[in-house]
Amino acid sequence: MDYTFLANLQTEFVLPEKGIMSRVLHKDDHVNVTLFGFSAGESLSAHSAPTPAVLYFIEGEAEVLLGEDKVNAQPGSFVYMPPMLPHGITAKTPLRMLLVQMKNPSQ
Repeated sequence: MDYTFLANLQTEFVLPEKGIMSRVLHKDDHVNVTLFGFSAGESLSAHSAPTPAVLYFIEGEAEVLLGEDKVNAQPGSFVYMPPMLPHGITAKTPLRMLLVQMKNPSQ
C-alpha cells in the first residue's frame, strides 16, 4: 500500500518573503495535492480547471474569487469548486493553502 504522511503542513516549507511557492505533496491517477505559500499581496488571477477541486486554508488570510462572488478566507476556511468555476486568490497576509484536485479516472 502506497501512502503519504506529513506530520505538520506548516513546517513543509517556509513561506516566501516574495512571490508564490508550491510543492506537490501527492500525485496519482485519482488526485493531485499541492501545498501553496503566498507572500502578502501576491495573487493568482482568475482561471478555471476541468476537474473539481478543494481549497483548505491553513495559515493567513485571503480574498477568494468564486465565480462572481468574493469571499474572505482565514485559517480553517474550506472551499469546494466544481469543474470550470472561475476562481482566483489574493493573499492579504502571508498565506499557506492546500489545493486538492480530484481527477476523473478516465482522464
